[in-house]
Amino acid sequence: MAAKDVVFGTDARTRMVEGVNILANAVKVTLGPKGRNVVLERSFGAPTVTKDGVSVAKEIELKDKLQNMGAQLVKEVASKTNDIAGDGTTTATVLAQAIVREGTKYVAAGLNPMDLKRGIDKAVIALVEELKKQSKATTTSKEIAQV
Repeated sequence: MAAKDVVFGTDARTRMVEGVNILANAVKVTLGPKGRNVVLERSFGAPTVTKDGVSVAKEIELKDKLQNMGAQLVKEVASKTNDIAGDGTTTATVLAQAIVREGTKYVAAGLNPMDLKRGIDKAVIALVEELKKQSKATTTSKEIAQV
């Protein structure tokens, strides 16, 4: 069995956040109708040009183990969003980066990470409820096209 690196505290957080930022910064350029294309290197064949956030995220592997761990966490956000909604992966990635960035500030200032998580969970529940209240059902093809 291979030996494992065990890292705690600020160094671990910093390197994981670096990985989150590397992946999110590569993905977020694709955001919205004016988003830019990204060229992905392939180990075989021609490079691929895409504007799909989850496709960009899936291609990112970092050499540093902790940076890669942070990138993998955000990659999972994009992948789950794609599985559930089929779209919005870049937005989910940008939101995840913001949550990580702001969360690490609070943890560095001494906030208990589990209290922070519970607060985020409560905010998500409230936000989802509010979005459901504001949503409108679509019944015709014309209404769907307007979205």
